[in-house]
Amino acid sequence: MARPIWTGTLSFGLLNVPVSLMTGSRTVDLHFRMLDSRSKTPIRYERVNAETGDEVPWKDIVKAFEYKKGSYVVLEKEDLKSAASEGREAVEVEAFVDASSIGPEYYEKPYILVPGKKAEKGYVLLRETLKRTGKIGIARVIIRTREYLSAVMPKDKALVLMILRFPQELIDVSEYKIPEGGISQYRIAPKELDMAEKLIESMSGEWKPGDFRDEFRERLQKVIAKRMKSKGLVTPAKDDADNDASDGTSTNVVDFMALLEKSLATNKRTPAKRRAGGGAKSKAKKTAKKAAPRKSAKKAVKKVVRRAG
Repeated sequence: MARPIWTGTLSFGLLNVPVSLMTGSRTVDLHFRMLDSRSKTPIRYERVNAETGDEVPWKDIVKAFEYKKGSYVVLEKEDLKSAASEGREAVEVEAFVDASSIGPEYYEKPYILVPGKKAEKGYVLLRETLKRTGKIGIARVIIRTREYLSAVMPKDKALVLMILRFPQELIDVSEYKIPEGGISQYRIAPKELDMAEKLIESMSGEWKPGDFRDEFRERLQKVIAKRMKSKGLVTPAKDDADNDASDGTSTNVVDFMALLEKSLATNKRTPAKRRAGGGAKSKAKKTAKKAAPRKSAKKAVKKVVRRAG
């Protein structure tokens, strides 16, 4: 089981639901290492001074902002800390909007919110209410050291937290040459439009993600397997050990009706800053499982070859 990114709370109104933030996507790209063709050993990238060519140790490296070509302002560690978000482990919903009001260009990366122990009622309450109203929650969330804008939305039986792009990150389409006229301006005949509609209709069907595969990656895996079989391995292949994290957070029984009524009566949203003693935050109990035994290079070769076959 994957390890939570953090364990904290999902807050809306005066309700706090203990949750764990789990990654909702994975990278499947094949990664390559650069080797010296003569010795087949890895190439190491070094930090060198651009003028002298001498290697620079980490302790002598500072961060700087290049405000114009060749001109920099150096930032101290205290400067970076002052700008960093507080490491609060919370998803604080600030508003609810129509799900259809957010364009697809704003969506960036999905995460999955998993309820803690005894937090299922609040989780299901929000999930089903969002489904019935067609709304999604707009929230701010801190992942590691950066604050993100996000949307909390229902997806089947889960609540998904989708990282959103800020407007400043998007390029206005007006910066590109886009045809603005209608069909008459481009002399599109009604018959052409009708035939295009029929073509789209004939190619229409249900969205089935499983029907689409990364064919380039699969072909490349076969090439790698063939190369491993014919040339052998340069270095032994190893599998990384997986560590599991178990158990979520726990919470006491909450009077949801009273909290909902109080939220409506006061029209009060979750405060931006955590109050002293506020919230139902608890730490997850983590137990590390024994690392799985590493597979030998020979078994790894056979496994790749079988997949290619």
